[in-house]
Amino acid sequence: MTSPCRWPLFSLGVLGISVYSLSAYAASPETAPAALVNALEQIESASNEQDIDAVMAFYSDEFTNNDGFSYEILQATLPQLWERYDTLDYRVELQSWEALEDGGYIAETVTYIDGVQTTPRRLTLESVIRSRQQFTGTQITSQEILSERNQLNSEVTPPEVVVILPERVVPGDSYGFDAIVQEPLGERYLLGAALDEGTTAEDFFTPRPLDLELLSAGGLFKLGDTPEAADNLWVSGLLVREDGLVVITRRLRVE
Repeated sequence: MTSPCRWPLFSLGVLGISVYSLSAYAASPETAPAALVNALEQIESASNEQDIDAVMAFYSDEFTNNDGFSYEILQATLPQLWERYDTLDYRVELQSWEALEDGGYIAETVTYIDGVQTTPRRLTLESVIRSRQQFTGTQITSQEILSERNQLNSEVTPPEVVVILPERVVPGDSYGFDAIVQEPLGERYLLGAALDEGTTAEDFFTPRPLDLELLSAGGLFKLGDTPEAADNLWVSGLLVREDGLVVITRRLRVE
């Protein structure tokens, strides 16, 4: 049995504070310079206040991102995200940093985003994004998302799910994506669908069409193929039970 639906399966990676590799000389956050710490604190505060001008003041006009976001696209997308949620709470943690010869910094951070959406249905958001950014002065000039986990839960009895997905796979290989419901189904039906797509800044909030299938097992078990060239994929799953639902999105790095 299949049931067509459209569902917004999107990443939040670029919408957190997020292309350069940290070397073996990366330092611990306790030793970070005050200018870097202060910039991160102000970005967190401006994001929580949903002050788009204050947030964008920390992004260079030449900003680039590995998903295709520019300064202009990010400036237009952030308010759209904020409008979708009644509340959004940001918390940014510095993991490590490195000084550059030009006086800038490379910083690796983890951003936690929690939110509540009430329209068209009440859902809670949990997002964890690990990312790197290069700072020139106090502005972010480039950004790379290293990993991300996004989850939308119905407020009442969402399925408790364990997700199994590798963080990276080589080009031209296959991968497994499992989203396993932990509770016994009993007499309840479980519907689900899985989708993968290349990360992109285009149509960021456009709902993707999904064909829900009646699942005979207690979860989703998808086998997918990676592209022949290096890329990033968003791998998503939707699980619907009569008493709740959950939407999961993970980033899969193809490199």
